[in-house]
Amino acid sequence: MPASSDAPPPRVLLVVPARYASQRFPGKPLAALRGGDGVIKPLVQWSWEAAMAVRDRADIVVATDDARIADTVRGFGGAVAMTAPDLRNGTERCAALLDQRDEDPDLVINLQGDSPLVPRAALDALIDAWVAAPASVLTPWIACDSALGGQLIADHQAGRVGGTTVVADRSGQALYFSKRPIPYGPGEGLKLHLGLYAYTPAALRNYAALPPGPLETAEGLEQLRFLEHGVPVKLIEIARPEHGFWEVNNPEDVALVERTLAARL
Repeated sequence: MPASSDAPPPRVLLVVPARYASQRFPGKPLAALRGGDGVIKPLVQWSWEAAMAVRDRADIVVATDDARIADTVRGFGGAVAMTAPDLRNGTERCAALLDQRDEDPDLVINLQGDSPLVPRAALDALIDAWVAAPASVLTPWIACDSALGGQLIADHQAGRVGGTTVVADRSGQALYFSKRPIPYGPGEGLKLHLGLYAYTPAALRNYAALPPGPLETAEGLEQLRFLEHGVPVKLIEIARPEHGFWEVNNPEDVALVERTLAARL
């Protein structure tokens, strides 16, 4: 049932996972990106600032296993928590943070450290959707226009591992996520998944106790562990950002994200 309008707001922990040892882009969180005003900041700082859009609704922390990233975060005034180096992805890193806290939050949001263009609207939509109809796992998507869908298809044709697409059932639950453009067809109409998740603490602890499955391993997509073990993932559609959306998956994406940062001024 929807939450009562006079219920207290949920206690939200927003985590920005950031690891140094990316296979496709080593040291990615520290990659320098230039904003439209000419100011250069590391990628992790841009993602932190995107998260800070909801500082009125959430506690925000960067989770990393690398001292270089931790020092950088402290240098720009961000909060940081150290996590074990053997964690396999950002969702496991979010789960690990629960053990460092005296009390569980109501909701944990994972804003991946390579997603500096996540708009506040997406963060608000996740929190509001959970308040209205609590679910174990929620994640947003945007409908691709011909340009965005074309970018996904071009990356695939060039052999680059780029954005993630998702397909849904009729009730709005995720059927599958892929690094390939799915379903097959023209780019317009594809659903682009945003690197953003909301989970309950119970769902996170359950995830950390589950082994990765063959689909998660093949695609390199952490959220497939939920689907492979029968845990529903609720999809939330958000409006396509005015100036576009992309994540920094590869070094080639830096210029594209920089252009979008400039266009938002």
